[in-house]
Amino acid sequence: MTGVFATLVARDLRLAARRRADALLPIAFFTVAISLFPLGVGPEPQTLRLIAPGVVWVAALLAAMLSVTQLYAGDLADGSLEQMLIASGPHVTDKLGLVLGKAAAHWLLTGVPLVVAAPLFGLMFDMRGEAIVSLALTLLLGTPVLSLLGGLGAALTLGLRGGAALLILLIVPLCVPALIFGAGAVSAIDVGLSARGHYSLLGAFLIFTALIAPPATAAALRIATE
Repeated sequence: MTGVFATLVARDLRLAARRRADALLPIAFFTVAISLFPLGVGPEPQTLRLIAPGVVWVAALLAAMLSVTQLYAGDLADGSLEQMLIASGPHVTDKLGLVLGKAAAHWLLTGVPLVVAAPLFGLMFDMRGEAIVSLALTLLLGTPVLSLLGGLGAALTLGLRGGAALLILLIVPLCVPALIFGAGAVSAIDVGLSARGHYSLLGAFLIFTALIAPPATAAALRIATE
């Protein structure tokens, strides 16, 4: 499984390097969406600090959903997905390396840039230093959840007409706990409270998702390609 995981991650990163416009689209959407909020709500620092955690997290969620819709569609279209599923073995557990590799590549291409960009947007919203660190930390814990659940949605809607809209309807409600715990941690830090409980809940949700989503995604891929 480790070999399949590393191979899939390297392969998807190489493909993304060849299609840079597609890879940069979620980051561009994230940047534009967040940049518009100060223009819409006004330059009042207190208001900006108040809405900043929710705005960043909602934009991150939408950016992840924007990019995850094509996670398996391209491989299905050129026939490589069936070959990878056949080569991985007949059982669901044999396909975990494939699922985890695709999710890890998606996170490296989408989640990591969001984490890196978070401090810049924190400064844009006039957030304090501790709140900016908390924002980056919650995104570091939460964006893998978005990639894992997004991969599950992409597998469930694979090959369906209007699959992108259905994916959003299926997966966004499942991502709401990550959004609540992530934004709640930053808000707690901003008002001088401890965010340890929010971090613990967000970490527990990440572990739960990492245990449940990959087998479900592998099963959905097997059903979609049969």
